Amino acid sequence: MNYESTNVSRIAESPSMAISVQAKTMRAAGENVIDLSLGEPDFDTPAHIIAAAERAMRNGITRYTAADGTPELKAAISHKFKTENGLDFSTAEVTVANGAKQIIFNALLTTVEAGDEVIIPAPYWASYSDMVTLLGGVPIILECGSEDNFLLSPERLAATITPRTRWLFLNSPSNPSGAIYTHEQWVALGAVLSKHPRVLVMSDEIYERIVFDRPFVSFGIACPELRDRTLIVNGVSKTYAMTGWRIGYAAGPKGLIKAMGKVQSQSTGNPCSISQAAAVEALTGPQDFLIPMVAEYKARRDLVVNGLAAIPGLEVVSPEGAFYAFPRCDAFIGRKTPDGAVIQSDTDLSAYLLRRAKVATVPGAAYGLQPYFRLSFASSQAVLADALERIRAALLELEVQAA
Repeated sequence: MNYESTNVSRIAESPSMAISVQAKTMRAAGENVIDLSLGEPDFDTPAHIIAAAERAMRNGITRYTAADGTPELKAAISHKFKTENGLDFSTAEVTVANGAKQIIFNALLTTVEAGDEVIIPAPYWASYSDMVTLLGGVPIILECGSEDNFLLSPERLAATITPRTRWLFLNSPSNPSGAIYTHEQWVALGAVLSKHPRVLVMSDEIYERIVFDRPFVSFGIACPELRDRTLIVNGVSKTYAMTGWRIGYAAGPKGLIKAMGKVQSQSTGNPCSISQAAAVEALTGPQDFLIPMVAEYKARRDLVVNGLAAIPGLEVVSPEGAFYAFPRCDAFIGRKTPDGAVIQSDTDLSAYLLRRAKVATVPGAAYGLQPYFRLSFASSQAVLADALERIRAALLELEVQAA
């Protein structure tokens, strides 16, 4: 019996999680695998946040909350947007969910009708397009390769919008490329969007505090004229090393926020009460731990970029934020592995690296752009140095086929 609906049959499970499961399985079998596939900080959740969760439990904060977040957390989020981003949102314009992923899903479920188009610049976080497909929308993928610095131009945006366009997805700093839009680049995109009042903007800013070479600018501050159709998505997972706590949040137009809350009330209900209390502490408590954390990410970034650039055939654009490298690998497509197989795609190359080098990476195909692969540098410098040497050795073993 087939249990999948037509829409479900069109999507795949999360590629990075699938590869990570494969890596864990190999480890369990005794293989020395380095897993660089998941986007998860390797730092511990700061102690003061854990202490806040413990206090919440001891004080009886263990019951249902409002479906889309406690008043205390919404107030903390509103204050965060004001003090860090220069954006004024009332608590009625703020929503909380079980991770930023649910925020995005709620927004799409609230607004997308069958056949609506959603413009997604590639490379993109792998779940974007599958969420759109699952809800009956049509992902419109715009490839923005390394030659474009992985950024969408206003000209391409203008040429792509149609009467069916419902959303534009934007992600800065980007997963997987680490690219960051400047204030001027946001304004140029905003000028195009101002001519199309039906188009909503999803600005995924979850990596905003992990930046290296230029300051982060929120889309909301650059394009205030689009406030009534912009949803700014964020969460505590990346900045505060709280991936397992499952708290995402967003700010946007009151009507959209209210409708998203209605959707959530009939799906998961409220996020974990204890996690919400911890998130209040994350947003309002000490932030000094971020300085050494970002400095360490930058040192890892430099190590990885330099190591990849030293491998003949790989091209890498240095990421300006987040904790991923996304090297181009077209020079290896068509080469032979030591056992005679031919590398036909970046998917084959990632499979080869896992099999031969025992390093788990994610192929660019998962992010809508080939031929690339993503590796996370949310691991220690010693582990990254080992992984780079393994990748180098495995790639040097690939043979160029005779013409």
